Amino acid sequence: MKIKKRLTSFYREFKFLAKGLLSTRHPVLAQIIPMRRCNLACGYCNEYDDVSSPVPTEEMFKRIDKLAALGTSVVTLSGGEPLLHPDLEKIIARIRQRRMMATLISNGYLMTRERILKLNESGLDHLQISIDNVAPDEISKKSLKVLDKKLEWLAELAEFKVNINTVLGGGTANPEDALVIARRAVELGFTTSVGIIHEGTGTLKPLAGIARAVYSKVRRLGKRGYTKINGFQKNLADGTPNKWRCRAGARYLYICEDGLVHYCSQQRGYPGTPLLEYTSEDIRREYLTKKACAPYCTVACVHQVSAFDNWRDPQTLGVKGLVGKEAIKAIRVYQIESAK
Repeated sequence: MKIKKRLTSFYREFKFLAKGLLSTRHPVLAQIIPMRRCNLACGYCNEYDDVSSPVPTEEMFKRIDKLAALGTSVVTLSGGEPLLHPDLEKIIARIRQRRMMATLISNGYLMTRERILKLNESGLDHLQISIDNVAPDEISKKSLKVLDKKLEWLAELAEFKVNINTVLGGGTANPEDALVIARRAVELGFTTSVGIIHEGTGTLKPLAGIARAVYSKVRRLGKRGYTKINGFQKNLADGTPNKWRCRAGARYLYICEDGLVHYCSQQRGYPGTPLLEYTSEDIRREYLTKKACAPYCTVACVHQVSAFDNWRDPQTLGVKGLVGKEAIKAIRVYQIESAK
C-alpha cells in the first residue's frame, strides 16, 4: 500500500473504532451476501449452493443504502463466492460512496491480476482469504498449492489489506498445514488468523496434541491487527465456554441473499426480519437479548464486534437462538425452504 493510502486507511479505521466506542445504537459490522452460489464445494461448509443467481445489483444498492441509514461502519461481502457477482466492484464502490468501510471474504480462486486492479479502483479496504490445507483433498480445495501464485499477485498489486485465515478442529486431516500457511502469509506481508471449527455434529471438541501446539504457534505469528482480537479462542481450544455478551442482530448483522437479517451464518432464522424494515428499535432489542449459542460460538467476527460492548449494558431480555444439532437442523430447514 502507498503511504497516502496507509494514512487514509489508518484515519478511517480510527474513526470506525471511535464511533463504535462512543455509541451502541448502530451496527459496527454487517455481513451481506451478494451471491450464495460458490465455485467450490467444501465438505464442512453450509453457506453455499451451486444454483443461485446473483442478487440484482439495484437490490444490493438498496440494502447498502439501508445499512448506511442505520449507521453501519463496516460492510463485509461474503457468500458463497462474491467474486462470482458480475457487478461486485460496483457494489464495493457503493459501500465506499456511502462512507462505510468495504471488506470482502473470498476463496481466492477467481483472483487475477486484472481483478486485483479492479478491486483497488473500487476502493476495497480489506480482503480475507481462507486456506484450509497445503494440498487439496476431498474435503477442501482451498489449498496453498493452488492459491500461492494468487497470493503473490496480491502482495505485489493490492492496495487493500489482506488477511489469510486458516482453520483447526473439526477433524482437519493435517493440522501442521495451518502453520505452513500462516508462515507463508507472514512472508508475503499479510496478517494471519486461525479459526476453530465445529465437528460435523455441531459440537466443539478441544484441540489436543499437534493441533493445540500448532494453534499456539499460529497465534504468535505476524502483525498486530483486528485478527489478533481472539482471546476467546483460547477457551474454545480448551473446549470450555466463553462468558460474553453476543450483540448479534444489533452491532453485528448477517443479511442473507433474500435480504433478511439473521444473527449470523450459523443462526439463520433469527430474527428473520427484512433489512429494509429493520429499525433502531430492532437493534436495541437484539442488543439486550441473550443468545443461547454464545458460550461455544466460533464465529470470530461476532466475537470481535461484541468486544466493543462486553464491558457495558447487561443483556436483560430472554434467551434466543439454538445450540448444536438443533442449530444445524434449523439451518438445513431454512436452506430447503429458501430453495423452493
